[in-house]
Amino acid sequence: MTMDKAELSFEQAMDKLEEIVTQLENGDVPLEKAIGLFQEGMEMSRMCSEKLDQIERKVELLIEENGTIGKKPFLAEMDEGETD
Repeated sequence: MTMDKAELSFEQAMDKLEEIVTQLENGDVPLEKAIGLFQEGMEMSRMCSEKLDQIERKVELLIEENGTIGKKPFLAEMDEGETD
């Protein structure tokens, strides 16, 4: 059963991307197939990035500040512990 790429969840796209990277890193793929895998990997990467952007926009809308919904920049965990 094959799933349309547009129907892939973020996790499924990441799993597919990891599978492609593993195949390419092994180096035992013919050149033509490697190019196809690379193209598919780029598509999976783009899809994951778009899904993350959508989720970030949803999170921004859900952040409540002083009883009103407003945007607040998202800080990664790594950024929170850093000081200037």
